[in-house]
Amino acid sequence: MRSTWAVAVNTIKQALRMKIALAFIVLLAVLLPVMAFSMTGDGTIKGRCQTFVSYGLSLTSMLLCLLTIIACAYSVTSDIEQKQIYTTITKPIRRYQYLLGKLLGVMLLDAALLILFCTAIYGIIVSIPRFSKPSQAELAQLNNEFFTARAGLMPAEPDVSADVRKTYSRLEKTGQLPPEVLTSPAARKDYMNALAAQIKSSKFAAVVRQELTWEFYDVRPFDPNQRLFIRFKYEVAVNPPDLQVYGKWLAGDYRQLKYGLKVQTPIYTFDRKDLIRTFYEIEVPADAIADDGFLGVGFLNSPENNTVVIFTPQEGIEVLYKADTFTANFFRAAALIFLRLVFLGCLTLFASTFLSFPVVILLCLAIFSIATISNFVAMSFDYLSENIGSIYSYTAKPVMKLLPEFDTYNPTKFLVQGRLLSWLTLAKAALSIVCFKALLLLVFALLIFKYREIAKVTV
Repeated sequence: MRSTWAVAVNTIKQALRMKIALAFIVLLAVLLPVMAFSMTGDGTIKGRCQTFVSYGLSLTSMLLCLLTIIACAYSVTSDIEQKQIYTTITKPIRRYQYLLGKLLGVMLLDAALLILFCTAIYGIIVSIPRFSKPSQAELAQLNNEFFTARAGLMPAEPDVSADVRKTYSRLEKTGQLPPEVLTSPAARKDYMNALAAQIKSSKFAAVVRQELTWEFYDVRPFDPNQRLFIRFKYEVAVNPPDLQVYGKWLAGDYRQLKYGLKVQTPIYTFDRKDLIRTFYEIEVPADAIADDGFLGVGFLNSPENNTVVIFTPQEGIEVLYKADTFTANFFRAAALIFLRLVFLGCLTLFASTFLSFPVVILLCLAIFSIATISNFVAMSFDYLSENIGSIYSYTAKPVMKLLPEFDTYNPTKFLVQGRLLSWLTLAKAALSIVCFKALLLLVFALLIFKYREIAKVTV
């Protein structure tokens, strides 16, 4: 352990001598305050805070990722190329201790810088409202939608498999199916999926005077005295003249009315008029939630609309409630950034055991770039033709599975929207990125370096 620590300390000193760490510190120290006072977002105090935390954390993450790759690659490859490693491995230090010390030194430097800049970002973000002097309404919106950690519950998707089979059978008997559906299994699968999506959408559509209800379970606010929010967006079959929809909303435990039970929790009603294709939130007191965590939400399509109102299954209706504090959420977001630094450190260490410095940098930057947009790349291949898609499934797809999904575990998407980054999500990211993929790279790095010929004895 003492040998590993000695290598780690030497690695930190080596990184500081490179001046790259100091350059990044100066760069962030200048850019973060400038960004805080120059970025306005959508013009509101909430938009300003969202823009700053998004760009501030993204810039910090990117620079630390670059620092990890450069410092780790240079530390190992320069020792080998400049033959400084000869004086190291001839001492009572094993090769695995040498590599672990290199990794530990870079990670300690990353952790120190991450704590420093995340503390600065947090301090700036909580100070913005004090200098901006927002109105009470803006301050309330900021606290409810940004300085929070809200969990979201979507209504359960209805099981439409029986309806799909019934509809498909009817169309088949009446000869209304396209010819290619009858001859191609792939076309039949696509047609069934489209039919299922169409039937699901009809379950979330209300004609005039029709009422839709959604049931949400296990709604557990962080503070029972806090408010919860019904987030919705209208889609319509025909645009109203003023592009607005009249709606009567209900929130509470409507089981009390449905089954004639004694009313123990209040049921709230709201008459609203809102623009179509725009997100809105209805603020509801948390006492509308039943003791067992049940919350019912209802919507009545008013006669004034004269059109079908549609709530898309993906984003049409959602219940949001405060599940934790902004501070705890911010801490977990910083931890999520550190997980990607650990992966990049292990990746660079692995590549440095058998590649030269320029090749290591190019390889790691390429993998880092792909991992940042891994979901987009995977979805792009899904739209390819059947033949090309089959080739992808047996070649590139297994490789993509080995890459970390940095875009899935992007900390800014949680903080900007005020969404809860739960400990469970953080644990899943740690299990996938560090315990499996990073650890696998580290094991390969130790094995390669153990059997690598550092010097050849000549006579």
